[in-house]
Amino acid sequence: MNANARRRTVLTAGAAGAAALVTGCGSSGDESGGGDASGTPTASDTASPGTSPDASPGGEELAATGDIPVGGGTIFKEQKVVVTQPEEGEFKAFSAVCTHAQCLVSTVSDGTINCPCHGSKFSITDAAVEAGPATRPLPAEQITVSGGSIRLG
Repeated sequence: MNANARRRTVLTAGAAGAAALVTGCGSSGDESGGGDASGTPTASDTASPGTSPDASPGGEELAATGDIPVGGGTIFKEQKVVVTQPEEGEFKAFSAVCTHAQCLVSTVSDGTINCPCHGSKFSITDAAVEAGPATRPLPAEQITVSGGSIRLG
């Protein structure tokens, strides 16, 4: 193998690695914060963001409504979802993955969802950025609240 062939091989491998890195760390381009990583909306236009418009059972049960504190929330690490209750009886769900560096948020306190990595804070009401370095809100997740149960999907 001559020097030019080796150089081409190294450059091709480097370009492929860079493309994989950019793809893995890139944004979906959904700057609104609604929807999932594919850009597909996850909540009906007629429902509050993050809640299902009907009372039909959803997917996996996350918690009982009484388990989510009013004015706070609960993080479900395995599902990478945070469920909040900004006001009594009003439930919202958002991705628990920070939009800044993709760390998992760790706490919900004082009206914000908090990321431990760089200090980003998001509103429990709409996941808007309250403190950076994140610049985009947490994406809404679909939940169904029925009969005292909160279900994913």
